[in-house]
Amino acid sequence: MKYADRNGKIIEEETGQDRLLRFLYEERAGRSLLSVLTRPAISKAAGAFLGSRLSSWLVGPFIRKNRIDMSDYEKKAYRSYNDFFTRRIKPGRRPIDPDGDALISPCDGKVTICPIDGDSRLTIKGISYTTASLLKNPSLAGRFAGGTAVIIRLTVDNYHHYCYAASGIKSFNVKVGGIYHTVNPTAAALMPIYRENAREYCLIKTPHFGTLLQMEVGAMMVGKITNRHVGRMLVEKGDEKGYFEFGGSTVILLLQKDRAALDPVLVSNTKKGCETLVRMGERLGKLL
Repeated sequence: MKYADRNGKIIEEETGQDRLLRFLYEERAGRSLLSVLTRPAISKAAGAFLGSRLSSWLVGPFIRKNRIDMSDYEKKAYRSYNDFFTRRIKPGRRPIDPDGDALISPCDGKVTICPIDGDSRLTIKGISYTTASLLKNPSLAGRFAGGTAVIIRLTVDNYHHYCYAASGIKSFNVKVGGIYHTVNPTAAALMPIYRENAREYCLIKTPHFGTLLQMEVGAMMVGKITNRHVGRMLVEKGDEKGYFEFGGSTVILLLQKDRAALDPVLVSNTKKGCETLVRMGERLGKLL
């Protein structure tokens, strides 16, 4: 995998997660196993185990294997693996850009910038699909024609809470059912993952960026999406929106045309085939 930081430094690495996903999606035996793992009963059983005390022994080895800096997080004894996975960060470790004209990253992760062309088609890691199939709402998708999609992919080592990317009035949440599949690019080469994954989104009517859509995408196995606010209400940039339980996950922002100027480094890295490492609260762009 190839990543870049905000300063342009290129990082190339292949993790154990990458190797596992290559097996699951590219090998016949792996695909057979995947067909079992993605069954609702299996996902439910995995969720029950990861939420139980029996899973707490997984925490230490996971931290060491993924070299997670735990000094960022509140110190506590974790009751289960999911208790660890949904851990909270210490106050001040994810400062929110205070500029009122800033669009911020709603989460930690790896960013790809994709223009939404005149036909509202997106191509992400070689997969072409429409915003209508993503939202299952052609009329709503049309509102973002000519705009931009910001895709932020979380991996298992990331902080899995997410916040609102901008201030405004949020709509009721909309849930889109689907089959859980991983969001790793290895898998994206073989199946249209964002059409398959369960997802949830809301619209945010903002004073600066028009109407912004923020979507959470679940992942293979558990990948549970837990949003704090269900109904229509006023939200502030940086307010916690929710969190993911175990599984790599993704947050997507759909921006309307001519509303935001995204950081040129993010756009440039995407053109080079690199995802850009970001943290929650960092500026993604500003008012155009």
